[in-house]
Amino acid sequence: MGYEQDDMDKLREPLGDIAQCGLPLALEAMGERWSFMILRAAFNGIRHFEDFLEALGIARNILSNRLSRLVEAGILKREHCADDRRRIEYRLTPKGLDLLPAMLALRQWGEKWELGVPANPVLCDARDGHPIAPIGIFSHDGRALSAEDLTWRDLSEIETAPAALALRKLP
Repeated sequence: MGYEQDDMDKLREPLGDIAQCGLPLALEAMGERWSFMILRAAFNGIRHFEDFLEALGIARNILSNRLSRLVEAGILKREHCADDRRRIEYRLTPKGLDLLPAMLALRQWGEKWELGVPANPVLCDARDGHPIAPIGIFSHDGRALSAEDLTWRDLSEIETAPAALALRKLP
C-alpha cells in the first residue's frame, strides 16, 4: 500500500505536546540500531550474552549497555538459566513481544526501499508455508486503510464509539 504526500498533508496531529505521543517514548526506549539488532536476535531465539556477541559482532561494552537499557525499559528481562543458575539469559517480555509488528514493518520497509528485493529467508505462516502479508493499517472491522482514510480525533470525541473501547483494552 503506497501513500502520497498529498494524502499525508491532510493527516495532521498536534505536534507540540510530544508527551502525548508514543513515538518519542518508543524511540527513547529502543535507542538506536544496536538495540533493534539485539531485539531481532532475541526474536530469533538468542538468549545469552556470548551468543548475542557472536551473532551480532558487537563490541562487548556496547552490548552490555544496550542489554541493560532494554532491561530497564522492560523490553527484555534478565533471568538465571534453569539448567545453570550461574548463567544469565535475556528473554523478551510481553512489552518486547509487542514490538514484533513494528520490527516486521521496518524490515519490510527496508527490503522494499533499501534492498529493493525481499530478504532471504522469508518469514512465512507456519500453518500454510506462505509468506506473510505486508504489515498494514487496518480499521477496527478489518478493512485495509490508506493515508486518505485516516484522521486524528481527540479521545473525548470517541468515548462512546466501539473504537474507544478497543483503545481502553490495548494489550
